[in-house]
Order: sequence, then C-alpha cells, then structure tokens
Amino acid sequence: MKELIESVVKGLVDNPKEVVVHSVQKERATLLKLRVHPSDKGRLIGKQGRTIRSIRMVLEAVGIKMKRRFTLEILE
Repeated sequence: MKELIESVVKGLVDNPKEVVVHSVQKERATLLKLRVHPSDKGRLIGKQGRTIRSIRMVLEAVGIKMKRRFTLEILE
C-alpha cells in the first residue's frame, strides 16, 4: 500500500524526490503518514480537497478487499 501511495503522489507533485510515506501497522488498521514539500501540499489536497479525498477513497476500496482499515495523514 505504501508503494501505491508513493507512486500516485509522486505523479501529482512538482518535487517527487521529497515524497516520503511512513507506515504504522496496528492490529486491523494501518496509518500512512505522508510528507511532501510544503509548496506541493496545495497541489496534493486539490480544489476543495477533491484530490486527497480521491486518494483516500482508493485506500478505502483496497482496505475493504483486504479487510483492513487504512488511514492517510498529511504531515506538516
């Protein structure tokens, strides 16, 4: 899952080398912490949050298939 998020986000931002995803595993959930260059944060979120919402919807769909909950958090 970490690799999926990295590849999608790297395609969206201007500074793909600064995209870092950390994964924190719990019993039935996974927290994905995403860090991007500060100038790319707006591009990642998108107008009215549409882009990040779409990425989270993909995570939710995959989570249903894997019977696991995924949460995506954008770090400062």
